[in-house]
Amino acid sequence: MSTPDYDELMQPVIGFLGCETPKAWLDEALNNLELLMQDHANCEKKAAGTAMNLMFRYSFFTDLQVKLAQLVREEMLHYEQVLEFMAKRGQEWKAVSAGRYAGGLRKEIRTYEPEALVDVLIIGAFVEARSCERFYALAPLVDEELGRYYRYLLKSESRHYEDYLALALDVAKTAKMKKPEEDIQERIAHIREVEKNLILDPDDTFRFHSGVPATVAA
Repeated sequence: MSTPDYDELMQPVIGFLGCETPKAWLDEALNNLELLMQDHANCEKKAAGTAMNLMFRYSFFTDLQVKLAQLVREEMLHYEQVLEFMAKRGQEWKAVSAGRYAGGLRKEIRTYEPEALVDVLIIGAFVEARSCERFYALAPLVDEELGRYYRYLLKSESRHYEDYLALALDVAKTAKMKKPEEDIQERIAHIREVEKNLILDPDDTFRFHSGVPATVAA
């Protein structure tokens, strides 16, 4: 069950997103918990890899280095924890193809700097916020042990989305973009709409960040 503390923590996260996870996705998740956990593990590993790549590519942004280093450590810890859950439950590791979510968001990245980095960071914020919102929605529906773990993840995931947004604005200001606050808000609004559509539109492939199951939406 949700608690006042978690509800308060989630208010800005849900407010940031363009929609909440549809019930049809939650129902599908409960019928595919093993696949959900496998893809969750993949997401944690990919998040760590993305942050590490940004650290190497943009090594001249000091604040970015510090915050992403912390994020890499946390994402890898979560990856290990999910693997432990899978092993404990007798679930073997299996290769899982990527869904459309991340690719759909990456299409929105502008092709010139520093705008490209700003978009990458804003997209990172939406991915972390969506992950947080889904853990929150799933926690009261799954078994007690898994629900407790999902609630444990809420604080770090909510902090990650805030860090990504702060970095996006910092990069815009450091690069002396014209009207950085205005530009950031415009990009947030645009990417919010793209992300919402990816979550609400029919999706043939079930993944942690997939949209409404196509069989339900048909």
